Amino acid sequence: MKEKNNNKRQTGLKVIFRSLRYRNYRLFFIGQTISLVGTWIQRIATPWLVYRLSKSALLLGVVGFSSQLPNFLLTPFAGVWVDRLNRHKILVATQIFAMLQALSLAVLFFTGALKIWHIVVLGIFLGCIDAFDMPTRQSFVVDIIDNKEDLSNAIALNSLMVNAARLVGPTVAGVLVASFGEGMCFLVNGLSYIFVIISLLMMNVVQKNNVVQNNKIFYDLKEGFRYTFRVLAIKYVILLLALVSLMGMSYALIMPVFVKEILNGGSDAFGFLMCASGIGALFGAVYLASKKDSSGLIKIIPLSAFVFGFALIMFSFSRKFFICLMLMILIGFFMILQIASSNTVLQTLVEDDKRGRVMSFYTMAFIGTAPFGSLLAGFLTNKLGAQNAFIICGLSCILGAIIFLNKLSELKKCFIK
Repeated sequence: MKEKNNNKRQTGLKVIFRSLRYRNYRLFFIGQTISLVGTWIQRIATPWLVYRLSKSALLLGVVGFSSQLPNFLLTPFAGVWVDRLNRHKILVATQIFAMLQALSLAVLFFTGALKIWHIVVLGIFLGCIDAFDMPTRQSFVVDIIDNKEDLSNAIALNSLMVNAARLVGPTVAGVLVASFGEGMCFLVNGLSYIFVIISLLMMNVVQKNNVVQNNKIFYDLKEGFRYTFRVLAIKYVILLLALVSLMGMSYALIMPVFVKEILNGGSDAFGFLMCASGIGALFGAVYLASKKDSSGLIKIIPLSAFVFGFALIMFSFSRKFFICLMLMILIGFFMILQIASSNTVLQTLVEDDKRGRVMSFYTMAFIGTAPFGSLLAGFLTNKLGAQNAFIICGLSCILGAIIFLNKLSELKKCFIK
């Protein structure tokens, strides 16, 4: 009996991690995992530092807005270039510039010169980098997976990678902030980029010749926009993701205020709550990676958004730290289910020559709407308090999920061809 169980377990692991048999993807996975731990360390440390220096929920929103606005403005144009240029070289460049941004924050912190306006300016710089990095990274997965049947697994493993880092990063950030200050978080993040740069340079990627039929960027942008919003499934997946990103995913910005003013906690409590969200997201990514194909994902998208919104509302009423931790696991699980399922559905439906542009709209929905969500979350928290901000965000996600569910039978037709 034991041998049979071990065989089954081994088979399951082979299914979950099957994309790692490709050398390029394996290098990508390892390098990005290390780098993303650093990214999450900095992502947790930055709002904590801003709130510590300013004691202003509104300034939290302003900093988030300024760092994420370039994604909204530049990502559609970046998608055009992703369809034209060498994605491998773009990724190497974005990682180098991101490393310089993190190290600049570290130097300013340790020299005692760091001010809020430095964080804003360097946040805008990082936002410009991310505008090119995100759609490139999403599209690049296709270039390093030889068998396209494993594409959905590779996308799920990307989510697993992000959320393994999301699990480790906040915990490490809490320890580093408490022991050395936020500057050490910036330094660790800057050094972590070395690993992903080396892994990218070690790859043997065959460059695809992208045929540019029209040299006008606005023509290609318009073509990508028409295509994205002509296919109903692509359109509604992106619109729901944009709504959830705008209203729901800004909970991380509300969290420092909720922890301090309602739970009476410190940076360690904040780190553990974000870590719990990472655990839930990790479980969600493992679940998606264990699926042998992408069937049924179009149903998972609205159901995940619904439960995610409901969990945010339940979190707002909780005053016990243990219950908050359990709810954060639930929030993370269903958040990643929607994000990764949306990515897989889009990658399955999209035509190869428009992949960069469609994934730029995906990035715009996922990341580009976040600056407005940051401002809105900061405003709601400042005016109505953290609890009411959570409730409003949760209700918005539930409403979007209901609208999507009403269109579900119509959207399924896009897969029948």
